[in-house]
Amino acid sequence: MKTVRLLYAVLALLWMGHCAKGWAGTVGFQEQNTQDERGQPIKLAIWYPSSSPAHVVNIGWTTQEVAMGGALSAGVHPLIVISHGTGGTYLSHYDTATALAQAGFIAAAVRHPGDNAQDHSRQLFILERSGHVRRALDYLLQDWRGHAQVDASRIGIFGFSAGGFTALVNIGGQPDMSLIAPFCTTHADHFVCQLLTHENADGRNAPVPLPARVDNQDARIKAAVIAAPALGFTFANRLQRATIPVQLWRAEDDQILPHPWYAEEVRRALPQEPQYRVVAQAGHFDFLAPCAAVMAQRLPEICSSAAGFDRAAFHRTFNEEVVAFFQRTLDVKDR
Repeated sequence: MKTVRLLYAVLALLWMGHCAKGWAGTVGFQEQNTQDERGQPIKLAIWYPSSSPAHVVNIGWTTQEVAMGGALSAGVHPLIVISHGTGGTYLSHYDTATALAQAGFIAAAVRHPGDNAQDHSRQLFILERSGHVRRALDYLLQDWRGHAQVDASRIGIFGFSAGGFTALVNIGGQPDMSLIAPFCTTHADHFVCQLLTHENADGRNAPVPLPARVDNQDARIKAAVIAAPALGFTFANRLQRATIPVQLWRAEDDQILPHPWYAEEVRRALPQEPQYRVVAQAGHFDFLAPCAAVMAQRLPEICSSAAGFDRAAFHRTFNEEVVAFFQRTLDVKDR
């Protein structure tokens, strides 16, 4: 009897060790398309747990080990939608998306039409972005070939910079866009103010839309990770409806969205205290995935970190915390 109990104990330890290591399959990857309300294409990059063999492939300026178009593993999976920053791409946070897929999530990154690395034509129309997220969710839950395996009760959002603003609107934030002009009279050196000055210099773009009311809350979203949110000051006293759990990140040395007008304003406006993280020595772009060599050479302004700051090491911790937050708040069991 003692031997049998010992055997069960050993088997239990082996099973616990297997679970602690996470899911043992591969990460699948595919690109899909839907449309925004203007009929413009919304491109999606989707990472997911897969049962197909993975290979090292070049995707954009990244190298990833994925099963291209691989089969989605059995069962239903929670979903995280990812919104990139101004001028970014749906690969901006590929390492975080991969970490989520390795933990059993489906991670779908939106390439915002008119505000991405290839197309800047509508980067002032930041309020359109939350509609892109809504349309992406509609597609993933209704038309995507894997839609039947998406757990519609466990949906989260990850947003960085302009994507952080987007996520805040999607979870109930109602920004006061009329605050931007007076803010820029005293903070002309801030990124948003320089962007407005540059884009409107020759009349190419219309002013930022200023609707009387912004109401793009999506009740399907149950948790949010917000990193270095743009236009944080526009949410002062206007986040009362954002009652879902939030993990909020700030870079200590953010020169693009400097303290205390962005992440700190969001922290103060949220009705419930977020899980707040301030990353010592980090700059704004350190929330982007570590750059491959070719990208670091071509885009040093977003790939370089301060002396002594290890972006790759930070991202190992960052991704672990993001995954753990979504597992806890969406009640997802560690695989």
